Amino acid sequence: MDYTKKIIRQSNYWYNDGLKKARIRDMSGAIVSLRRSLQYNKGNVTARNLLGLVYYGRGEVVEALVEWIISKNLRPKNNLANAYLQNIQHSARGLEVINQSIKRYNQCLVYCQQNGEDMAIIQLKKVTVSHPTFLKAHQLLALLYLHTKQYAKAQQVLTKARKLDTTNETTLRYMHELTQIRGKKAKKPENKGTKKKKRKKETIEYSLGNETIIQPAHRMVKEIAGRFTLMNIVLGMAIGAAIVWFLIMPAVDESKSDKRNREVLEYSERINGLEAQLSAVTRTLDSYRADSADSEEAVQTAAATAESYEALMTASEQYSSGSYTEDSIADLLLNINRGALGENGQERYDDLTESVYPVACSSNYESGTASYNVANYDTAIEALSKVVRMDESYDDGGALLTLGLACLDNGDPESATNYLKRVNELFPDGEYGEEARTKLDEIAAAASQNTEE
Repeated sequence: MDYTKKIIRQSNYWYNDGLKKARIRDMSGAIVSLRRSLQYNKGNVTARNLLGLVYYGRGEVVEALVEWIISKNLRPKNNLANAYLQNIQHSARGLEVINQSIKRYNQCLVYCQQNGEDMAIIQLKKVTVSHPTFLKAHQLLALLYLHTKQYAKAQQVLTKARKLDTTNETTLRYMHELTQIRGKKAKKPENKGTKKKKRKKETIEYSLGNETIIQPAHRMVKEIAGRFTLMNIVLGMAIGAAIVWFLIMPAVDESKSDKRNREVLEYSERINGLEAQLSAVTRTLDSYRADSADSEEAVQTAAATAESYEALMTASEQYSSGSYTEDSIADLLLNINRGALGENGQERYDDLTESVYPVACSSNYESGTASYNVANYDTAIEALSKVVRMDESYDDGGALLTLGLACLDNGDPESATNYLKRVNELFPDGEYGEEARTKLDEIAAAASQNTEE
């Protein structure tokens, strides 16, 4: 059974499950599924990118950046993580807002430890406005509202948090707690025997001589006075706003312009710092890859060495038993990597080849030549290739020449050219060398004619 395909299939299954949950804003469930997908296949770049998006959707920008940076290093090109990182780096204002939101959130945790709930609530309101997807900030604000018995506000904040992540365990626990608190609030029983108090009269009547005078009660006077007070407050606010707009705002605008210039410089420095961090992470990952490649190469070398020793032991046992032909023993020896053997192994290998190869060469050369003469080129090539691997100069180049001719007649002029050139290099003055040059000229002429056509 192919376990690699099974593991990849499992990784893709959990990725699809995480994608379904992310589409319905089940962020917590999506995170669990995507992490499980990466447990099966850490190189699943698509799952890692989606995990970063889910973190980003919950306002956890740092966790999202970590996933995208790893994804970028796993696949430097044609990767959506590159676009995500560029969008964040190019939004200097967004980076500053996120940074300030995280700092305020951490400060609120300190306020909570020091029993400063009021200060924490004020700061968390600012955080949820500037960074509305920051789920942890909504949850902490709701918890503080519950603690200070502001249940209506807690309900509003928890509703927003539920929209960000529909199945988050913390949000659901707070909502359950709020439901229980509201259920325990009992209404005071009404006494049926008591009569309802009569409303106070809105007017007062009294007689003055023969005349009856009617005037508003004190309650009405208070309501009218309250309305005038409210009007005065609104009018005062309007006047104050006008003063701020015409007198103070010009100076504030100038101050904001200077502040923006300073912020641009700070953002540039931060972006450079982020790029330096990314470069450091890249170097670290490159070193891990190099170590992994070295380890893999070492494993392959060890495996090749073990296979070579095992084949050498088998060949030695077969030769000592006298029950095997030199051809079969030679097949084992040809598959041994002499360089992977130790000093004693190489000595034993040389002894065997000196005894086995001459007999095996003679047998294979004879059968290969016979196959070539009857146009059985595949069998001829197989046998003669073994002869050339055992002794390239066998029969003063006869094995090389016949192998080249077999390749040429079998429709492989490229391999034939290589073998014939080798004959010409090793035996330029011999009979086989002259025949090899003649065939090379014929091959060149045929190639030239095909090009002209």
